[in-house]
Amino acid sequence: MRQREEALQALERGESGDILIIGGGINGVGVFRDLAAQGIGATLVEMGDFCSGTSAAPSRLIHGGLRYLEQGEFKLVRESVEERDSLLLNAPHQVSPIRVWVPALSWAGGTVQAGLRFLRLMKDPGPKGALILKLGLTIFDSFSNRNRSMPKHRLVKRKNALETVPGLAGNIKIVAEYFDAQITSPERLTLELAADAEKDCAGSLALPYVRLAGIEGETALLEDVLTGRTYRKTCRFIINCAGAWIDEVDANLGVAERLTGGTRGSHLVLKRPDLAAGLGDVMLYFETPDHRACLIYRLDSEHVLLGTTDIRTEDPGDKDTSEAEIDYLFEVLATVLPKARARRQDIAFAYSGVRPLPRQTGGAAGSISRDHTFRIFEPAGGRKVPLLTLIGGKWTTYRACAEQIAGLVLPRIGGRRRASTADLPIGGGKEFPKTAQDLKALATQISASASLSPARAALLIKRYGTAAKQIAQELQPDTPLESAPCYSREEILWITRNERVTRLEDMILRRTLMAFEGVASDACIGEVAGIMASALSWTGERMNQEAEATLRLLKTRHRVQLQQGKAAGPAG
Repeated sequence: MRQREEALQALERGESGDILIIGGGINGVGVFRDLAAQGIGATLVEMGDFCSGTSAAPSRLIHGGLRYLEQGEFKLVRESVEERDSLLLNAPHQVSPIRVWVPALSWAGGTVQAGLRFLRLMKDPGPKGALILKLGLTIFDSFSNRNRSMPKHRLVKRKNALETVPGLAGNIKIVAEYFDAQITSPERLTLELAADAEKDCAGSLALPYVRLAGIEGETALLEDVLTGRTYRKTCRFIINCAGAWIDEVDANLGVAERLTGGTRGSHLVLKRPDLAAGLGDVMLYFETPDHRACLIYRLDSEHVLLGTTDIRTEDPGDKDTSEAEIDYLFEVLATVLPKARARRQDIAFAYSGVRPLPRQTGGAAGSISRDHTFRIFEPAGGRKVPLLTLIGGKWTTYRACAEQIAGLVLPRIGGRRRASTADLPIGGGKEFPKTAQDLKALATQISASASLSPARAALLIKRYGTAAKQIAQELQPDTPLESAPCYSREEILWITRNERVTRLEDMILRRTLMAFEGVASDACIGEVAGIMASALSWTGERMNQEAEATLRLLKTRHRVQLQQGKAAGPAG
């Protein structure tokens, strides 16, 4: 991808497509990618960095949505399972299977209430015993029959479960086991989709830190958030994929109706090697005393991910994890792993996002549908072009959602579908090795051709998939960072020059996993800022401002306990 300044120059020259997409999260980028596959160039604008809002705050799962069966949302679950299976095939460098255990406190508990919810005679979530879980998982498995990408579910007796996870609470009678999928870096997968779109279609252009400032007839006013400069872009269709911000964007386009009502979800990364060891390869997906769904699973040998909350909010920028949420997550963790005894000093990283759910008054937040819908607004007032607004949308189903949006837009602009994205590899997922032996062979090949150690080659594959072959050739002499040796100076330079990095926080939080993995120290922030400054021609003042802003963001919003000096590498 070109650097941002070059991309802005292309916008000014009128080189990008006249379909305007607002929102650079997974759904907006998904539409951008789908249109590019049809040869339709689009201009995508995002007021922050790509995948910096809600799309950066999931449970890092690509899941089939088992719990949505309770509300009778069969279509959503079937679609989620099918899209999960597609991502396992199209992005194997980022998406992989995960074993899930759902603890049950009884055999038959909640049967009547579950039946009422299933018939939609009751909305709010309730208890679920093993029989209800068995029925739900049987239906869930049937949706996977076409690809059979995962083993079928099974029930595990308490005695056997304790052999794997010895710390389970004493009131757990049995666990239901099934398989779903996890994603290593949702931020990077989103970026790869955007890069694929630009490579595939000359008129495709994605611009971070650019917002819609208004509309004059068929001309959108696009403002550079960093400089205040306004660009004029003629468009013939606008697609609003701004997530939790859709109502604000619609208002800018003359639509006053409120369509979304968000809920905040928060997660904690805990540095707890004992919990990581105790969980092994199992994700616990458990019901809380107030009948919400929470989870905990191992990220690496030192860290686990704990989430999530579900709190109504009217503020789309409400992304700070509250003290009450931390208390809540620690309390519910104790109900399933009573010896865990999580403490605030265990928090290595915290993050939150606002789910852009359909507006609904009353009922539990967990009962609001996670399915997506669309609204089309014909030209009106000062807006002379049609507008499509996406309401809701799950990470897992972004591709199907994008395909549906493109299906509505294409006939209206004289286009047609000429390619499906269902089997289209994403970024470094192209020609990814199918076996461990082939993966080792690829690492050996990269090691030999780029004069890197086998371990370094394997790490690059883990981060970039098969794109590591090209990237490795440009990492010479591949000098490790003094503050974070698991990254190199040349790697940071390559990302800066090729992945439309604009701010230091883009690098620390999204282009790499430095913050999430616990690699970002004070020294690391300073060292990376210096490298980026040389590549982006920052002044010393700008470099210091970026470092200070990133440190402040990590300490406050993300609760990172920054260490002085050298940081350890990511755990295995």
